[in-house]
Amino acid sequence: MKQVKNIYCIGRNYADHVKELNNQMPEQPLIFSKPTHALTIANDNLIDLPANKGDVHHEVEIVLEINQDYQAGLTVDDLVSEMYIGLDLTLRDEQQKLKTSGLPWLLAKGFKNSAIVSKSIAFPGEATLRDKEFSLKVNNHNVQSGKISQMTFSLDAMIKYLAENIGLKKGDIIFTGTPAGVGPLKNKDQLELIYDGEVISRCQISI
Repeated sequence: MKQVKNIYCIGRNYADHVKELNNQMPEQPLIFSKPTHALTIANDNLIDLPANKGDVHHEVEIVLEINQDYQAGLTVDDLVSEMYIGLDLTLRDEQQKLKTSGLPWLLAKGFKNSAIVSKSIAFPGEATLRDKEFSLKVNNHNVQSGKISQMTFSLDAMIKYLAENIGLKKGDIIFTGTPAGVGPLKNKDQLELIYDGEVISRCQISI
């Protein structure tokens, strides 16, 4: 992965995940961000997560890396050559407190190592990717799986929205949303990030 400039995340992009958390479906992409020091790569390593802050939930996602500055008319196939299987980790109890108070989610979403990505995968194009399944196994049990065809907002739609409202340049990465099945991680959990039936990366969690 090249030097990352910004980490953008799309929330509530899978209807089944919205339902499992009793949230409302957004009418436009729900955007939040993570600081770059939240980023870490799963590479058969031990990843430290916060202790004594309530549940840390896993959210498996397709992550896109932007390879050139956005210009009007460019599509995801023009802008992306590498992607990743990622985990957008969330301090769920902390997030609920912040939401109840009407405060931003940064403390629940932006902690160190909260943006885990696999080794890079060649981006096959949006049309081909629609039929490919991505998933997460915890201790050899499949806990989450999905396809981008299940998204509310397509890759092109979210890229255009980000570019027009915030800006999108080479080096930015985008976590594109998670399907249903989110849940808490435990100390010493063994994680496998999977794409199209192949384990791309592994790591162990320390809480």
